[in-house]
Amino acid sequence: MTDGVTGARLRAMSYEELEALCERLRKKIIESVMANGGHLSSNLGMVELTVALHYVFDFPKDKVVFDVGHQCYAHKMLSGRMDGFARLRKRGGLSGFPKREESVFDCYDTGHAGTSVSAAMGLAKARDLSGSDHFVIAVIGDGSFNNGLVYEAINNLKPLRTNILVIINDNGMSISPTVGSMHDYLEMLAADSVEEKHRARRADIFEKFGLDYDGVYDGNDLRVMIERLTEIKEKLKTQSVILHVLTKKGKGYSFCEENPEATHGIGAKPALEYSEVLGRELCALAEKDGRITAVTAAMTGSLGLSGFFEKFPERAFDVGICEEHASVLCAALAAEGYKPYYAVYSTFLQRSFDEIVLDVCSQGLPVTFCIDRAGISGADGETHQGVFDLSFLSFIPGLTIAVPKDCNEFAEMLRFSGTFGAPLAIRYPRSCGHTFGSVMPVVPGSWEKLEGGDGRVVILACGERAVARAYAVRGLLEADGIAPALVNARFVKPLDESMLDGFGESLIVTMEDNVLAGGFGSLVTERFADRPGKLVKCFGYGDRFIEQGGIDELMDDYGLSPAEIAAYIRERI
Repeated sequence: MTDGVTGARLRAMSYEELEALCERLRKKIIESVMANGGHLSSNLGMVELTVALHYVFDFPKDKVVFDVGHQCYAHKMLSGRMDGFARLRKRGGLSGFPKREESVFDCYDTGHAGTSVSAAMGLAKARDLSGSDHFVIAVIGDGSFNNGLVYEAINNLKPLRTNILVIINDNGMSISPTVGSMHDYLEMLAADSVEEKHRARRADIFEKFGLDYDGVYDGNDLRVMIERLTEIKEKLKTQSVILHVLTKKGKGYSFCEENPEATHGIGAKPALEYSEVLGRELCALAEKDGRITAVTAAMTGSLGLSGFFEKFPERAFDVGICEEHASVLCAALAAEGYKPYYAVYSTFLQRSFDEIVLDVCSQGLPVTFCIDRAGISGADGETHQGVFDLSFLSFIPGLTIAVPKDCNEFAEMLRFSGTFGAPLAIRYPRSCGHTFGSVMPVVPGSWEKLEGGDGRVVILACGERAVARAYAVRGLLEADGIAPALVNARFVKPLDESMLDGFGESLIVTMEDNVLAGGFGSLVTERFADRPGKLVKCFGYGDRFIEQGGIDELMDDYGLSPAEIAAYIRERI
């Protein structure tokens, strides 16, 4: 399958051969993910539907957009990339998401939920304007179908006057089980599958948006999928269609079928995660304070909140993949005297920027943003690297930004947050890899001096990874008789101005697991802009997107190499 088996080659196969192909694809997915990590359950459930799509449509002339994109493995294998799965999600290897630069079969890059319908409409309108006649398909899961961007898109379908196929891959899951009224509506349609007239009447809402509803079908039945897609292909010449299929997440691998949430993503699990500390401390706070609430956007378990949801269900809110709504919900809860904690990955918090500025911070509301997977996240690549949050949060008035040096300090920051009466963001990576001694009392704008120096250079390290690498830099320099002072810069905003003003060192080095533009180093540089005799050198990530790879190798290659930082300090000293 090195050169792909799309189009005519697939159509030349019997159903028995196609079923055998599905099993080979499924086996390869399991082997690759077990070796390299990746998204397992979602891809296993997509095999038959993907083979049917490649059988009926003519890719890459026809175009398919996979929402989020992590369910595209079978598509990649069928389009000539089978051999590349030996290096799935590795540096220089195949991406776990669609990538335009990787293949002409990937027509649009995805990585976050809810974009596929808008993208498909744009691709279709471009087709119309250019006079082409190919088909455009969006494949979206029931979890992503909760996202508000989907409804902005379908609300524009009639005015745009174009035709697309939207396939709802309904497996009842995103990362966590799907919640919300749209999920209930899809379940109702699935329950009506025997009563076709009844179902059609209930599906009338889609007709209002210009989508002919066709469902519900077994998405893991290859023959049914080929038959339905063949018929729909003719309909698409004159109208848009929404095809509703049910698939089994983890199909063909019994452990995944029984544990779809646990096997959504496969990878090495750290011995201790910051999310575990978050869950423990929030439960402890909630025991004493009835104002404490927890909010997540469809990632309850991944963010450490399962225990909180079990103990305090009336104060726990999973809003689905609706990050903007989550922020406004938190703001309104806070306006009524509650203490909401919004746990979210850094890369997904980006979607809430306007709400953070206007709904939370402009009103000065005590919402605590618990920003997980901050910094380089590794193998998921550009769409998931959490390296922008310090930059887009640091200029918002009234927002305090804390960055713990380890899990112990994180726990102390959470305890402090319980009585903090203003907007607060605490950002941290996934794993707790180091412990750096005792924890000073948490006071906004207070830093911690970790090691004294020889008076020539001071390193300001922001966050656990930067602190660990700052110690590595110090170790490299001590052999040359250079002893930098080390500071745990645990608040990015406000800065510890008292400590900054007291530095006698002429060289100040900053280190952060974030892009340099607008980040921690930028704030320090601005502080010393009009002060002669001080040189500030910032180390972080440059003005480029960071590819997939191992966390340590990416940090080394993109700007936080201890050897390079030590070399710079030697040259300056």
